[in-house]
Order: sequence, then C-alpha cells, then structure tokens
Amino acid sequence: MTAERIIAVVGATGTQGGGLVRAMLADTENPFVARALTRDPSSDKAKALAAAGVEVVAGDVDDRESLTRAFAGAHGAFCVTPFWAHMSGDKELAQARNLAEAAKQAGVHHAIWSTLEDTRRWVPIDDPRMPTLQEKFTVPHFDAKGEANQFFTQAGVPTTFLQTSFYWENFIYFGQGPKKGPDGTLVLALPMGTAKLPGMAAEDIGKCALAIFKRGSALIGKTVSVAGDKLTGTQMAAAFTKALGQEVRYDAISPDMYRSFGFPGADEMGNMFQVKRDFEADYCGARDLAAARKLNPDMLTFDQWLARNKEQIPLE
Repeated sequence: MTAERIIAVVGATGTQGGGLVRAMLADTENPFVARALTRDPSSDKAKALAAAGVEVVAGDVDDRESLTRAFAGAHGAFCVTPFWAHMSGDKELAQARNLAEAAKQAGVHHAIWSTLEDTRRWVPIDDPRMPTLQEKFTVPHFDAKGEANQFFTQAGVPTTFLQTSFYWENFIYFGQGPKKGPDGTLVLALPMGTAKLPGMAAEDIGKCALAIFKRGSALIGKTVSVAGDKLTGTQMAAAFTKALGQEVRYDAISPDMYRSFGFPGADEMGNMFQVKRDFEADYCGARDLAAARKLNPDMLTFDQWLARNKEQIPLE
C-alpha cells in the first residue's frame, strides 16, 4: 500500500462515506485504497469493513487532532458532516472547519467536500417569505455546508466541492413517501408545486466521488453538482403508481403546512422544499443530468431506483 494511493473516507460507516468505500471495493479499475474513518472502530459496521480488508481508523469530526492523524499520509480525503445526528448549523460549521484544517495539516493532495448551496443568497434571513431558523439560517443543513466551503478554500486545501441532491431513500427511511389518505388512496404530499425536484440514489454519491478522485487535478477548485433525475411531484406520483401497482396521487401542499407537521426538522425541510420550488431554475440548473452520468454512467433514474427498492417503501 503506497501512501499516495490512500483515500481517507470520513463517515465510512454512514450513507455517503460508506457508499464511497463500497464503490472503491467494487471497482476493479480503482487505483486507490480506502482508509475508513469512524468514531467507533469497534462497531459492527466498522468490523464488517475491516473483515472486507479495509483499513479502519478512529476519526471524529468533533476532534480535529484525530482527523489530522487519520488523514496523515493519505493522498485524498472525502469529507462529510453528520448534520442529522445533531441538527445544528453551528455545530456543522465547527465540524467542517475541523475537516478543512486537518486536511491542511496532513497535506492532503485532493479533498472532496460534500456540500450544498447556501440558500441565504436567495432568501436572506430577514426575508419574510419563510422563517429564520437557529437565528441565522434559512435552511441550516444547506447554509452551513455552503458557508463552510470557504474553510477549505482559505486553508489552501485542493478541494472539489460535491453538491448532492434529494435522497430517494427519504421515501423509505424518513417518512416522506406516499401515505394513505382518508379515502384509502396513496398520496405523495410535497410542497413543490409544479417545480421539478432533482433527486438521486444515495449510493450513487460514492460512485461520483470515486470518479472525481480518478479525475484528479482536473476537478480541483471546481463545484460538481449531481442528480439522477429531475421530476415534478406529478411525475413522481406516476412513477410510484407504475412501480407499486396502485394509484398514487400528488398533493402539492403549501410549505407552511409542511412546516406545521411537527416532526423534528419539519420547519427546516419545509424551508428547503420552498427554496427548491421558488428557485427551481437555479437549483435544477446547477445539476446537469448528462454531466452527472458522464461522471457516473451507472447513475440510477427514479424508475430504476423504484424497481430496486419499491418493496422497502412503507405504505401507511
């Protein structure tokens, strides 16, 4: 194992980092080897990676020194933060700063920062169109990531900024899929109006990241935005209807209604969907499907994802 071939993968037991490790293991032409970072190397998921032959090391995004040690000698680093574990924009900013400073100190040659747009450029925090959250954010898990881009740039870390899209797995694990209405018909309720929602299979993020590392210096300093499909609520409902074999109707609810649902993060998700709806041209326009497929030819469409995952979608 040569040092210049190591990719240190933050969150290697999570969704994005885990996808990158799996992509590296599955790709016979992969020129790199994975170093899996996890807060708990004794966890079952970490042990499974070790059993697959992956180097597993301790690395905690809240502990910059642990990250610096874990990045030492690595050619590349995949950097991601676990916002939904704490749901704090300020904490995500601190974690991103730790990642950037550790990458700088370790002399990483190519970092990928998994980021998103700072929505405050479209909706400032004093804008009455939607509530300000956590005192200084419009959509905290977007804004903090976008604000944190500067940490990597100012530290001089050679970085590619990878902007992802809505995970279709949210229809399985986060209760955002179709639900039975009063008449028994399945309803997909989203505050997207007639706007298209860019989405993707979470597993494709890791495949895109590996392709970026393979491109090397060509994408350093660039922002790469990826999605597998762009569909309206009506189009998604039609795809659900076909895949599930029963009618699914789209209900274009208001963002205010979505924010009122009361589950943890409902206000943030309501703001997020409203931004994507109201600034469809900017948000969709940043995500070129053809360019994403050129990067990752295996990128799934929504129909392909549904064919593989329809049995897992809870229909309440």
